[in-house]
Amino acid sequence: MQLIIKFARSYPRQSLTMVFALVMAGIIEGIGLTALLPLLQKAIDLPTGSAAEQASGTDIGNLVTTALSYLGIPATVGSLLMVIMAGAILRSGLILIADRKVGYTVAHVATDLRLALLRALLSTRWGYFLNQQVGSMANAAGTEVMRASSAYLQGSTALAYTIQAAAYFIVALVVSWKTTLIFLTAASLVLILLSRMVSRAKRAGRKQTRLLQSLLARLSDSLQSLKAFKAMGRENLADELLSTNTLKLNKALRKQVFSKAALRGIQEPLMTLLVIIGLYLMLVNLGMDLPKVMVLIFLMARMLTQIGKVQRKYQEMSICESAYWSLQDKIVKAQQHNEPGGGHLEATLESGIKLDHVDFGYGEHLVLNNVTIDIPSRTFTSIVGPSGAGKTTLVDLVTGLFEPIRGQVLIDGVPLPDLDLRKWRRLIGYVPQDTILLHDTIFAIVSVGVPTVSKEDVEYDLKAAGAWVFVSSM
Repeated sequence: MQLIIKFARSYPRQSLTMVFALVMAGIIEGIGLTALLPLLQKAIDLPTGSAAEQASGTDIGNLVTTALSYLGIPATVGSLLMVIMAGAILRSGLILIADRKVGYTVAHVATDLRLALLRALLSTRWGYFLNQQVGSMANAAGTEVMRASSAYLQGSTALAYTIQAAAYFIVALVVSWKTTLIFLTAASLVLILLSRMVSRAKRAGRKQTRLLQSLLARLSDSLQSLKAFKAMGRENLADELLSTNTLKLNKALRKQVFSKAALRGIQEPLMTLLVIIGLYLMLVNLGMDLPKVMVLIFLMARMLTQIGKVQRKYQEMSICESAYWSLQDKIVKAQQHNEPGGGHLEATLESGIKLDHVDFGYGEHLVLNNVTIDIPSRTFTSIVGPSGAGKTTLVDLVTGLFEPIRGQVLIDGVPLPDLDLRKWRRLIGYVPQDTILLHDTIFAIVSVGVPTVSKEDVEYDLKAAGAWVFVSSM
């Protein structure tokens, strides 16, 4: 229930609209169902309000006929059928509104979760981001988002079935409250008996979430290293790693599928048995009149069907629920490592950049120790040194990706934390040692998605880089 409450708080308007439509649908269906009893009484020529009906302990038939008479409608077979038909049409319309709202909200949930994850990751400190597995993040943005939105769908559907079952329950209470309570107690015992299947499916869903994270993280790492594996004839190592996780995932999926099939396979016969037992008791032991028995059996069958659907949808929600909490955990952790935006001063580069007595290291390993360096503006400065000397680290400090342990980075004499970090970075052209090529057009690669860049701008840049000759020949 915690997940359903979480979604209801996140999407209050959509949730209220859906619940209101479902409640109204239940009320209207209940009104339509009350017309069944006088209709059946007429069908078997039992007079409404007769001694036989009064002995059965309900005057629901009188309520319906009185209501129709008040509206100036004679209580004929045709008018009773029209009441039932009108109730069915109105109910279907309201259910359609609720289903439409659920469908739109499911898409909204998926979009919101995916954007929340992406924005949280893009706003994290660079040091935190470096420690994240690309495959795990891709899995979160893809698989976990879809499973989380599916959890909302299944939870909403379970709520819809609950409200529908409640409508049948209320009408059945009016017809015969004792029989209805006996039915509900028996159905509750069946649900408790089968709750183990729900728990097993939930555990399998949690295991699926963990294994998918591990599998896709390893898949990403293996594909990035595939050239080295193949060059050394060691691609079987990647195969072994991925196969082990895949087989474990398959085992978890088998348990999940079995639990769902077992729940449905056991639940339906038990619910049918309850209806049969109820029919026998009402006709033989309780001696109830046939119209009331027929209405009650119809109501009980529908109520038990809906209750069974509630448990199955709750089971499906439980399977997907772990993906939502896993996704939320990633978002919260990323937000906790949010990168500071710096100050509000405008960045300039008139005099130059200075590192003043800077210390920086990774863990206990100190890369830069008491480094002081001046980089004048309008000059070309080259930093030369062996691998691991701190060249890349120095650039990362200047771009604000890392902060010094001691000392400070000054831009025109202003400490870097006092500058608007985003505006400072937009003054920087950064060319990493690893080539960045998107799986896209040359225009998209050069423009890096900036919407104001024109085709002429890209052509100018390619010519300035000496790449226009081979690009134009393609």
